[in-house]
Amino acid sequence: MSAEHKLLPDPETFDYKHVGGRFVGLCVTALVTLLLSLILGLANPHQFAFSWMFAGCFFFTILIGSLFWIIVHHTVDAAWSVGIRRQLENISCLLPLLTLLLVPLLFVASDLWTWMALSSSTNHELAEKSAFLNVNFFWVRTAFYFLLFGAGALLLRRNSLAQDKDGEAIHTIRNRRVAFFLVPVGAIALTFWSIDWIMGLNWKWNSTIWGIYIFAGSVLSALCVIILLSNALRSAGYLKRVLTAEHNFAFGKLLLGFTLFWSWIAFVQYMLIWYANIPEESVYYVLRSSASWNVLGIILVVGHFLVPFVLLLFRGPKASSGFLGLVAGWILCMHLLDVYTMILPVLHPEGFQPAVLDVVALLAIGCTLSAFFLKRLGDSPLWPSRDPRLAEAANYID
Repeated sequence: MSAEHKLLPDPETFDYKHVGGRFVGLCVTALVTLLLSLILGLANPHQFAFSWMFAGCFFFTILIGSLFWIIVHHTVDAAWSVGIRRQLENISCLLPLLTLLLVPLLFVASDLWTWMALSSSTNHELAEKSAFLNVNFFWVRTAFYFLLFGAGALLLRRNSLAQDKDGEAIHTIRNRRVAFFLVPVGAIALTFWSIDWIMGLNWKWNSTIWGIYIFAGSVLSALCVIILLSNALRSAGYLKRVLTAEHNFAFGKLLLGFTLFWSWIAFVQYMLIWYANIPEESVYYVLRSSASWNVLGIILVVGHFLVPFVLLLFRGPKASSGFLGLVAGWILCMHLLDVYTMILPVLHPEGFQPAVLDVVALLAIGCTLSAFFLKRLGDSPLWPSRDPRLAEAANYID
């Protein structure tokens, strides 16, 4: 036990001198783009609705994916991921802030979810689904989703920080209980969130594995973010005592595995809908394979599956953190394109029409979340300093 204790790395905190003026730049960019979003949104509320939805869903998938990795860490009692868990906690705890940033969608909800502007008394299709598709129930469900995910993320981080102070194993046990609760409840909530928010943009369309598809993209995008963040911190001299070269192989294998998982779910969904050829189901792909949307679809297939699959297939390159960072950045861009093609074709069915608001919304939400993340980064040790599995993580061998 004493030998294991000697292997424990000392706690490490972030020094804000490594941020310099970048934090101020993030804050200024966030304020300017938030104001610009308001101005452009008042001028074109319909475009604002879809652009803000696109940006919000992109960052929501990253945050919810980070929460998933924390849950997996506790449910399987993982040791190798202790070194990155604190940053996953910091990312997932941005969920309450993102919830506030999505409040403007309340005022343009009927532009997004057109069924809200219809009456079940005059529309027989809506009448058949009115028990589920009614405005009050929709917002009650939405409040539950964000409350569940936000509270779960905050609770997991709070117990983790409490363990930093007293080192008691009870905090690990409590987090494991929270994780066991969130596995089934969170899975159901994420599935229904994806149905309500994204599938609901075309309320006549349905897919039985849509929730799994959103889950696959969320987990993969969060993994990409934590790889990029870990690389940035290691290049600044941090995390080197808890993240070894062996962790690169673990990151690489997970990237490859979840790239294949996302690709398989995407293929299965497309194949089943194409084979059944039911109008209510095929409308999703008919729209996205027409006009210029078809070009983006081809880019998505090649860029989200083929390119990372080939790059990650061999063991040697995965030893390089720089190589993994490039691949992770590429996959994250493809995930951004994936979310874009989920939402914007509903607004522009005639073809791809980029808008300034698309970029402004991404910057507004992204810079705001990043600024709050950087502010929180130095408030606690960069890894759970008294986690009982820390020694095993620091000496991880793949």
